[in-house]
Amino acid sequence: MKRIFIPLLLVLFVAIGLLARFVTANKSVASGKDWAEYLGGPHRNHYSTLKQITPENVDQLRVAWEYHTGDTGQIQCNPIIVDGVMYGMTATIQPFAIDAATGKEYWRKSYKDKDQSSTSRGLVYWKKGTDQRILYTNHEWLYAVEAKKGKPVIAFGENGRANLKAGLGETAVDKMVISNTPGTVYEDLIIMPLRVSEGADAALGHIQAFNIKTGKLAWVFHTIPQPGEFGYDTWPKETYKNTEVGAANNWAGMAVDRERGIIYVPTGSAAHDFYGANRKGSNLFANCLLALDTKTGKRIWHFQFVHHDLLDRDPPAPPNLITVTHQGKKIDAVAQVTKQGYVFVFNRETGEPLFPIAEKPVPASDIPGEQAWATQPFPTKPAPYARQTFTEADISPYAINQQVLIDLLKESRSEGPFTPLSKQGTVVYPGLDGGAEWGGAAADPEGVLYLNSSEMAWHISLGPAASEDQLASLSSGQQLYTLNCTPCHGPERKGNPHSGFPSLVAIANRRERGHVGSVITHGQGMMPAFSKFSKEEVQDLVAFLFEEETDSIKEPGLAKTEAVPKIPYEISGYTKFLDSLGYPAVRPPWGTLNAIDLNTGEYLWKVAFGEYPELIAKGIPQTGSESYGGPVITASGLLFIAGTKDGKFRVYDKSNGALLWETKLPTPAFATPSTYEVNGKQYVVVACGGTKLDAPGGDSYVAFALPDAK
Repeated sequence: MKRIFIPLLLVLFVAIGLLARFVTANKSVASGKDWAEYLGGPHRNHYSTLKQITPENVDQLRVAWEYHTGDTGQIQCNPIIVDGVMYGMTATIQPFAIDAATGKEYWRKSYKDKDQSSTSRGLVYWKKGTDQRILYTNHEWLYAVEAKKGKPVIAFGENGRANLKAGLGETAVDKMVISNTPGTVYEDLIIMPLRVSEGADAALGHIQAFNIKTGKLAWVFHTIPQPGEFGYDTWPKETYKNTEVGAANNWAGMAVDRERGIIYVPTGSAAHDFYGANRKGSNLFANCLLALDTKTGKRIWHFQFVHHDLLDRDPPAPPNLITVTHQGKKIDAVAQVTKQGYVFVFNRETGEPLFPIAEKPVPASDIPGEQAWATQPFPTKPAPYARQTFTEADISPYAINQQVLIDLLKESRSEGPFTPLSKQGTVVYPGLDGGAEWGGAAADPEGVLYLNSSEMAWHISLGPAASEDQLASLSSGQQLYTLNCTPCHGPERKGNPHSGFPSLVAIANRRERGHVGSVITHGQGMMPAFSKFSKEEVQDLVAFLFEEETDSIKEPGLAKTEAVPKIPYEISGYTKFLDSLGYPAVRPPWGTLNAIDLNTGEYLWKVAFGEYPELIAKGIPQTGSESYGGPVITASGLLFIAGTKDGKFRVYDKSNGALLWETKLPTPAFATPSTYEVNGKQYVVVACGGTKLDAPGGDSYVAFALPDAK
């Protein structure tokens, strides 16, 4: 009897242990009652186990509450919900806490300097014992506050904040360093994404881990390697000193496998984004997926998606940590979506691709001194979710100026997704915003990936920058602007909608002189501080921006003492390839929603996503549209998504892509929703800030729920 009982007892203990491990793991990878982490959990799968809202009752959804932040403008925040409290960010990156069942405000941090030039995709909740903290960023600082009251955690860093430049070296002191995306937590560490300039004045984009208790820097991984480090020989020898080249930063966010202790980090392109003659080589670890040891930052494996990037083709979203059945075996995998329309799938532990990846020849650059990489990686499966070529047959049938568009296309380079920029102009397709964008993909436990993709072409040329003789004829203010400001705001001061830099045209109608001068000197949001400018230089630059006459002409080269490193070529601007009425010049669909089975690499369905109501009124079928913000999947079989300029919030059947329900939001929502449960009721909430894509602005979070039973 004892011989039978002991083995049975051991089996029971093992079974209980395995069950506990399964429950723990399942709790960590999917949201349920709470939506406690960015995009639903550490695996960034936008997936919830809630089932109250179903395909049968989704048409009964009603507005449960609306919270007005008072800050009108684009809100990209994916709010988190813990124990009935929702934490979010306003359009001017002010954090708040509200009752998740009613929208009643508990606390809100209010900074005098409301940053309209940046945005936040969310914040972080951390708990250890009775210590509960919210961590978020504002400008170059990582803040920690008490979750219940919003009061600063004085023991964290310098009176409640740590500097995001801590591990970037002395060259970062006066450079733009911010963070739009929430950090990723592993035990007592938070690993931080960074956003830096995309021009020649970019800071280094190293990966940094901070101690959540103390705010102290714990480790740094050099994305531009230093002498003796792996990858150092893929750059010119002096690159690591950050005198002309920077970036290779993670701006899109990360995913973490807490059981294995591995964090997966997609890195951005090197800067300058579109000119790389001063950074010859493949440029590791730019445009990579890095698998790092979470405790030390040591590299485990990596894969580079683009060698020597010349088109800003950096991974736009956190990867998805999924489990698939591949060749008859269960494999824990990591999937990364890209702007160029590809999904790369790897074994999570080894980095081995699950589907073969082919290195194929790509077009060469015709810019003097530039050496485009001869080949780029193309996954054999899944097939691209965005079209890869733009020919005359792809011109929109609805364009009334088709011949003009055809002529422009013939004059331009258009040789596939890796065609470099050129003097005559290049059709960039997929466009600079993808394909996939920062909203990323959702994934369910069955290994199916759900992704919204844009189909927008861009038309950009790369030409010589201003010469010494040209500079000599400019006023001091124009010289300062040309040498320091054009990389972000463009030669015509129209700004950079792709990267979020505002237009400076007619700024006198919107801002006071003193405010503009202060921003130039001290910086704000994505704007670095030009503290080395003299008082007279600031006055000259402000006068130029305010279009005031000045006779102040400097000798050539004098204004360059404070200029960013000189790049001999500059882009014509961030210009979309549109028809004469402002619609995409490519034939529809202009946006799609996709379901891809990563067990097989095959598509389950693809539908047009988004619409232009005025075109539908003319009898034109649904065209699809650009979209920002990602989908959310629930265990009941639903896909929730906003993200389009038409201002609709839609719910689809995740099994076949059928539209089940839609409603018009108060303003368009360019954010990923969250879903959660309070007091037995399931809610879905989305931030409605508008503004992007020339949409009207808003300031609210709107929550939906089923009506109470009578």
